[in-house]
Amino acid sequence: MIRADGNSGLGPGWRWPVILLAVCILYLTLVIPNHPAALSPGLLVVAPLELLVILLVLAVLPARGRITTLGRAAIVLFLVTLTFLKLADFATFSAYSRGFNPLVDLHLIPAAWNLGSGAVGPFLASGAVLAVVGVAVMLIWLLWWATGRISAIELAPSLRGVGAAAIIASTAVATAEIGDAMGRWRLPFDMPGAAFTARVAVERTVMIGETFTRLRDFRNVADADPFAERSPLFDLVGTQDVIITYLESYGASSLTNPRYAPTHLATLARIEADFDVRGLSMISGWLEAPIIGGQSWLSHATLATGLWIPDQRTYGAALVSGRKSLFHLAQENGFETVAVMPAITMDWPEADFMGFDRVLAAEDLGYAGLPFNWVTMPDQFTLSALDRLVLSGEPGRDRRPVFAQVALISSHAPWTPVPDIVAWENIGEGRIFNAVATSGDPPEIVWRDRDRVRDQFRKAIDYSLRTVGDYALRHADNPPLMIVLGDHQPARFVSEDEGLAVPIHVIGPEHLIDRVSDWGWTPGLIPDPNAAPMRMDTFRNRFLTAFSVVPSSP
Repeated sequence: MIRADGNSGLGPGWRWPVILLAVCILYLTLVIPNHPAALSPGLLVVAPLELLVILLVLAVLPARGRITTLGRAAIVLFLVTLTFLKLADFATFSAYSRGFNPLVDLHLIPAAWNLGSGAVGPFLASGAVLAVVGVAVMLIWLLWWATGRISAIELAPSLRGVGAAAIIASTAVATAEIGDAMGRWRLPFDMPGAAFTARVAVERTVMIGETFTRLRDFRNVADADPFAERSPLFDLVGTQDVIITYLESYGASSLTNPRYAPTHLATLARIEADFDVRGLSMISGWLEAPIIGGQSWLSHATLATGLWIPDQRTYGAALVSGRKSLFHLAQENGFETVAVMPAITMDWPEADFMGFDRVLAAEDLGYAGLPFNWVTMPDQFTLSALDRLVLSGEPGRDRRPVFAQVALISSHAPWTPVPDIVAWENIGEGRIFNAVATSGDPPEIVWRDRDRVRDQFRKAIDYSLRTVGDYALRHADNPPLMIVLGDHQPARFVSEDEGLAVPIHVIGPEHLIDRVSDWGWTPGLIPDPNAAPMRMDTFRNRFLTAFSVVPSSP
């Protein structure tokens, strides 16, 4: 005998409809997807295998008592945790084309706040945070209510043993489906449903274990550095300055997606023609970045250390591993190492591990103009400050040669407004940019239309390319060795490309560009679209080999 208890607060005729509503709440919680591609009406016809397990457990529990309370609390905690983990997956799949790793991605939460408050303002961002908290509270209440309605079902004593056996059987079915979906084994038949939510929990548990293993292996790799004790290095560079310049969100999609390619290829062709006239040599290729959509510092560290750094935990391990970056090695071989970082507005303790003599953060660059929403200053001002604060004087006479990292950010979201290029001699303290900084629609308007966001992205990348081209031409009489590259692809809804490739351009005197002519890259500024990308972590050792007298093949 099965009897529905009357604790719903409604008349007897409402007991079973209330129980049905409670089942629907559990069902909808279980079918919430974790990937944008799964967001379709079809998810409503999925049969979650965990639902039967949960219903049976609640039915077998006593109608009241401490055990029942603890059981309901465990089920609610499981479902709430997995719901927010799936939503976190949804966000990271949308932005970075990968799932959320609880061990290494918690720092993305404050990063999302910084980006969101910069894009739509602190008031709307605070409202979004409150909405998330409200959703969490409502979800907890709904699940607690739903589990209470179902646990109020009383099974006759003769049915409790049958229910317990059914729990074991349904759990085995769900476990079999999870193993089949994860490729641990293959079932000879198709399951009538999917234990998707439980599979997310299993996958994250496996992911955390694999992350710990990877970090242990990473430390072993970090200890094996063929260049750590080698000297001299960079001696073939002579007294030329070396400037590694990152263009935010400049990925392969900028040169291959039909939305963007016509604009950017034409811009690169014009710059290439100007470089030819001024005697600048150049070669271009592709690098495979470790990330997509954000976390630029992971690409910076990957290129500098020669270690594959796809997440924050690996980044932390790299910093404390003792691995010497390009900047450590440049320090030891006579260069002044400088980081020009206009996006850094707070303390950056990691800089101590990267090998920089000086770090010029946003407040150190002297910008007195208005910010461009999240973007603290235009790229043109950043490069002007590089000249004013770092490169003034002749290397070898008035100063040491410089080995610099410059992170340009005008092409960072929200991509509105996009600066104009002004006469370099009129830049001053940057107030000349104020009129543009307050022009056009704010991000909260632009970001209502994804096509408009994509068009703003196109304009922002084009501005950054033209600015870097202008800057290189200004130094054409005594050119530094410039390595210009993207840090990562933009978010997938912008790139419309799941790949990790980013363009890289090496620009400078002919005798230095000749040193990398055997890398299989394309002369000029437009890389061969069919060329395979080189992994970003291999750049460090290949660069050291190319510009050092005694080559090595690590």
